[in-house]
Amino acid sequence: MKFSASRETILKPLHAVIGVVERRQTMPILSNVLVVITDSSLKVTATDLEVELLAETEVEVESPGEITIPGRKLYDICKALPDNAQIKISVSGNRVTIRAGRSRFMLSTLRAADFPVVDEISAQQTLQLDRQALRHLLEQTQFSMAHQDVRYYLNGLLLETEGHTLRAVATDGHRLAMAELQMAEAAQRDGQIIVPRKGVLELQRLLDGDGEVELTLGANHIRAQIDSIRFTSKLIDGKFPDYERVLPAKPQNIVTVDRNLLRHALQRAAILSNEKYRGVRLVLEDNNVTIQANNPEQEEAEESLEIEYNGESMEIGFNVNYLLDALSAVHEDQVEVGLGDMNSSCLIRGSSDNNSKFVVMPMRL
Repeated sequence: MKFSASRETILKPLHAVIGVVERRQTMPILSNVLVVITDSSLKVTATDLEVELLAETEVEVESPGEITIPGRKLYDICKALPDNAQIKISVSGNRVTIRAGRSRFMLSTLRAADFPVVDEISAQQTLQLDRQALRHLLEQTQFSMAHQDVRYYLNGLLLETEGHTLRAVATDGHRLAMAELQMAEAAQRDGQIIVPRKGVLELQRLLDGDGEVELTLGANHIRAQIDSIRFTSKLIDGKFPDYERVLPAKPQNIVTVDRNLLRHALQRAAILSNEKYRGVRLVLEDNNVTIQANNPEQEEAEESLEIEYNGESMEIGFNVNYLLDALSAVHEDQVEVGLGDMNSSCLIRGSSDNNSKFVVMPMRL
């Protein structure tokens, strides 16, 4: 196997797939990338057995072949070479040689036949989506995914197709984020899948730039084709909670406030909140909210804001980080915070946005 290309040509597919390559693996081959050379192209594949990424580019080929090469080392070598350097890569036995100008590197290899790849997936439906719209959908919800929760189905993101609607929902049991995207064509079938956390974050990273993405939903996998990059992830096998039961139907008390004013006031109050529990107290009265925070060192913070509010007076506590995450996901100047009573969850959304909703459970202070 022998081929050559510019540094930038080789670096682009490596950069696309390197996110799933771990330096320390229980299986040594998972630290490698699969390099396949055909008549005129280079295909690079990386996997951690949960997420697989494949990127393709055109190179000058002297002789085709396939091999696996240590991924991080290959990426770091190419990245460290001068701009526009011409790189020549050749394989002899179980060693690969990388040459560029007066630089030469030799790396050990492993057999391509031992590399675990996902072949074809049993597609149940295919969706054509705007890349930026899908990225926005993931950005509005992924922060609410659980992290290493024993309820494994919470360590991911629900994608639900229903007619012309693609819905994303994430929850960690203390908060919930839901966003919807209207598709030009109706889904071939209504259904739900749960994409694992790492798959969601990698897909979000790849959805940069304009254009379309082809999303294939299977029984056990999700696949996205983004230009010359193919993303594949296993799905979480489990039943996602009934999120509609968590959404407050019609909150009795509605706060309308400037998003940035509320966000900045919460950020300032958070400085003196308990570092472990991150609690703040909201004291609501006619057209005013007072945000209070304190910590075990007896330090206190208090912020007062003018708001639109004619509901009943109440005091309610929340995790300030959860409120800030939800406010960061709203892309409108005015937000509505719907409240029931001091023991009920709050519903946060943009004043004129019906496509995204954020729920935060109260906490005792």
